[in-house]
Amino acid sequence: MASTAYARGSKPPAGPGERRQPRLAKELSRIEPKKLGIGLVAGCCLALLTYISFARLFAIYSPVFESTSMVMKNAPPASTAVPSTEQAVPVQKKVEVEEQKDLGGGDAEPKEPGFPQETKIDEKAETPAETESTEKEETAVTKPDGGDKTEEAKAKMTCDENAVDEGFPYARPSVCELTGDVRVSPKEKTMFFINPAGAGPFDDNGEKKIRPYARKDTFLLPGVVEVTIKSVASPVSAPACARRHDVPAVVFSTAGYTDNFFHDNTDVMIPLFLSTAHFAGEVQLLITNFKPWWVKKFAPLLKKLSNYEVINFDKEEEVHCFPGGQLGLYRDRDLIIAPHATRNPHNYTMVDYNRFLRRAFGLPRDVPAVLGEKTTVRPKMLMIERKGTRKLLNLPAVRALCEQLGFEVTVAEAGADVRAFAETVNAADVLLAVHGAGLTNQIFLPTGAVLVQIVPWGKMDWMATNFYGQPARDMQLRYVEYYVSEEETTLKDKYSRDHYVFKNPMQIHAQGWPALAEIVMKQDVMVNVTRFKPFLLKALDQLQD
Repeated sequence: MASTAYARGSKPPAGPGERRQPRLAKELSRIEPKKLGIGLVAGCCLALLTYISFARLFAIYSPVFESTSMVMKNAPPASTAVPSTEQAVPVQKKVEVEEQKDLGGGDAEPKEPGFPQETKIDEKAETPAETESTEKEETAVTKPDGGDKTEEAKAKMTCDENAVDEGFPYARPSVCELTGDVRVSPKEKTMFFINPAGAGPFDDNGEKKIRPYARKDTFLLPGVVEVTIKSVASPVSAPACARRHDVPAVVFSTAGYTDNFFHDNTDVMIPLFLSTAHFAGEVQLLITNFKPWWVKKFAPLLKKLSNYEVINFDKEEEVHCFPGGQLGLYRDRDLIIAPHATRNPHNYTMVDYNRFLRRAFGLPRDVPAVLGEKTTVRPKMLMIERKGTRKLLNLPAVRALCEQLGFEVTVAEAGADVRAFAETVNAADVLLAVHGAGLTNQIFLPTGAVLVQIVPWGKMDWMATNFYGQPARDMQLRYVEYYVSEEETTLKDKYSRDHYVFKNPMQIHAQGWPALAEIVMKQDVMVNVTRFKPFLLKALDQLQD
């Protein structure tokens, strides 16, 4: 903190036309020498007392005398240098008012949605009293007896080291929650945690490092910015605040597999919802591996979760201070939110996430059309077209069959405009697609709609069920899955029928993801419409329930 308060002149400059020197000399000439001598002695004493008082203030609040400051603040007040009541009381009152405001006192002004509640720290104090007030608020060390214990009790850190659930092959990354004085220095890639007790899962250096992307993948994690939580004993060991916020911070990454709609949701948006929805917008988001196009793409969702402009962690220079924070995001399985004491203490479900999406994008339909025994309503079907791998080669024939059965069919390919495609999906009663990221769009269906998944060849039942089937049920959708036969896959044109691809497809899985990606994920399918028809009728029947 700069000591500019003591660099200013003690009197304002003379105004135009004033001639202070002659007037002062004239007045002095009228005073008798004896009285003048007494006055000079008294003036010197007053100046000496003033100097001592200011010197004490400077010793306490100058960074150069930091150790002296700590000693003097904890020592009993000296009898020879007691500040006057006129100086001490206004400062104390100001600090108390500010502390009450920070704690959300009744006189606090209501927040205006959409604008960060933050305050610039004034580095140039105008008076010693103002400097004292700022320093007390900043360091929080000038407290009554027991103040350090209060600070220690307030500081709390919990970390969730989730590891692997039974039947779930992906380890979850660590997530840490902090309560107390948290100072985020993006430039240093560090969250300073004022932690007098020093308790927490820290290493020998008092640090814990996390790559805050919500999928623990050894291939991608090296590309995720590593952020350090550093435990420090007192505020003087942490950087000074440039901006203060009265809401907690959540730091996470948009690196990894984002730009794949499945991973956009499983690795970022659903974990972000799970971690922040209970704040009702009163949370500040800080994003590492910041992708402007990604933030713009999901802006409606980010704005629904936070009332404040997101902070680009990679480019921010200033130190931001918060009453708490979280590094990393809680996640469950892919497209699944299940009950869990740590990950999901607020008991959110995928139905809640669906509702959140509909509100964020302004989607009108909460329920699908219900067909009675006799109705003139034609249920609407959306067929998601794939133009890369796993194409439905006879899509026109399948569409004709669906229309023959009474569906009003729309064929579309998901694009970059999330809101526009969400509206298309929300208008449908039935969503049909071959296994792939396009099925993630089931999150926009009205509750009670039907999802039809065409599952390619290759023993894909685990992936089909866990990635899309079970999530559909958790979203309270009706679910129909269709497994293609050997005759309906283009793999028959590449491999003989006695090859392990047909005889024992699990050998493909045993070779890992590269083999799955090269063989199973690159096939196309041609559905036998006669064999497929009963599954479409089942979808119709479920709309009549």
